[in-house]
Amino acid sequence: MNGDENSLDAARWRASRTARGNPAEEQGSLAGTPPDLKRVILFAGLSALLVGLGMLLPANWKSLHPALLERAGQGTPAVIDLGLAAVAAQKPGVANLALTAAQSLKDEQVAKLRAALVAGQVKSGAAGTGGRDSYIDGIFRRNTNNASPTAEAMLPFLLIEANRAALREHLASSRSPGGRAILATRDLSTTVEFIPVNQPGGQPFEATILLAALLYEGERFAPTLAQDIRLLAERTSETRLATEWESFCFDLLALGRRLDWTQLSELLRLMPTAKALNDFAQLVQVTPDDLPLFFSAALLAQSPDRVATYLLRFGKAGLADLTKALAQGEGAVRLLVAQQLPVGPARGWVPGFLAAWTLKVPRVMLAGKVLLFLLAGLVFFLVWRELSPVQSPGRGAAGVRMIYFQRAVAAGCLALLLLAAGEPLLFKPLGSSEFRLRLKLPVLTNSPVPTSKNTTVTKPSMELSTILSVLIFAALQVGVYSVCLMKIREIEMSPGSPQLKLRLMENEENLFDSGLYIGIAGTATALVLQVVGVIKADLLAAYASNLFGIVCVALIKIRHVRAAKHRLILESQPEPAPQPVLPLA
Repeated sequence: MNGDENSLDAARWRASRTARGNPAEEQGSLAGTPPDLKRVILFAGLSALLVGLGMLLPANWKSLHPALLERAGQGTPAVIDLGLAAVAAQKPGVANLALTAAQSLKDEQVAKLRAALVAGQVKSGAAGTGGRDSYIDGIFRRNTNNASPTAEAMLPFLLIEANRAALREHLASSRSPGGRAILATRDLSTTVEFIPVNQPGGQPFEATILLAALLYEGERFAPTLAQDIRLLAERTSETRLATEWESFCFDLLALGRRLDWTQLSELLRLMPTAKALNDFAQLVQVTPDDLPLFFSAALLAQSPDRVATYLLRFGKAGLADLTKALAQGEGAVRLLVAQQLPVGPARGWVPGFLAAWTLKVPRVMLAGKVLLFLLAGLVFFLVWRELSPVQSPGRGAAGVRMIYFQRAVAAGCLALLLLAAGEPLLFKPLGSSEFRLRLKLPVLTNSPVPTSKNTTVTKPSMELSTILSVLIFAALQVGVYSVCLMKIREIEMSPGSPQLKLRLMENEENLFDSGLYIGIAGTATALVLQVVGVIKADLLAAYASNLFGIVCVALIKIRHVRAAKHRLILESQPEPAPQPVLPLA
């Protein structure tokens, strides 16, 4: 009987196993299924192709690809052409600056421009001068025996008393309201940066005022700049406050010390406002040796204000980028100063048609680049799914969805990393204060230096690189948090006794502490990059990683791990034995 009963129980057990299926055997059979190599190779190749196409597109957020400068400069006038045009217009002063700039660029046609310049000066009889100008030659030749003022810089020429006297005589009969307003500022007796005209040592102030009046009378200022100067002179004469007027005179003095009449006239014809004049004069004072470069760039781009803004924003690195654009031609300079972005490093060969399309529709090409990287992350997710399929036995639908969600997040992070890798200057701060240093010392006069009562305090602003670093560290901790939650749910949903689940939970303590490890590693990496100079020094960006790691681990261990262990401990306790019911007496 016992043997028959045992055989009957074994048959029943085999029938139940056949009806329900063995999860372990099913899982083993699924795990042993080899991946489809053709699909894996197809998806991997497609992902690599998408990444390559994304890297090939010369569209960036924070920089200009060198291929764009090369494409924009094709067929446009270069610095040599600017010099040759100046020689043809009998403006050798402008041609001399263009020649110096071409020598700095190491242009191969320097000898051609030099020969044309010498031949043009010999032909016109203006050798050693900045060029002939009948308007100014008639003023000074009629009253003095000196050479033409185009032979030297304007301000040293006007410091000579005889030249100033001749200019005062010419301007005394001026009928222009703006010219008379400018001349009226010579009567200012309270000044800060200049010595008044009526005192010993007031020659620079008078020479600068006379130069401004001469430029205004000769219509050498741009219309908008001339209007600003006239309003400023009239306001100064009414209020007798010389601070703003002296600032303008100081800027004009800085240019007049280094430029002759022709060079000054050509530059001021393109200067739109007094603010642009101030920026350009600041460049001349801070880096006078580079004057030929940004002077030539201003004339090629027909926009001195944008050239000055670009150089003041990016400093020496901006000057190097402007030099690269000058070597490519006028179109490259216009593109650079219009975009106001630094030039990124050259990363391989870029087809010309891609550069042309990027110049025509930059936003569309940038959107296409982002889309390619996102598709590459999606295809990487498909490769991962083929190589490591998710097994449903023992996990349940919720566990499978959690694993797929984790892999989708990892694929999205990969796409973001590809976008960051495709942006060469993502963490480099845009801007530099190297050319913003300017020293102005008030002269020793009896007048006190006016101070402003309404002082404005500039609030410190957070750099974009700092914001991006903080976001990346936060995203890493969010990923760690998601992985830990998934592991907790996986242990709770796995088959086994509560005691086994508790041991598995204790075995994952290192995983639950991984947020601290990643936070410390992020802080150390950020500090090293700041010391090396790859990113700007900012303690907030460095210690944010450690802070996020502490918060992440605290949330995981206190909120989730502790609660999960509490539930498992309660489940592991044996049920209390029922109390016997005593009969009532």
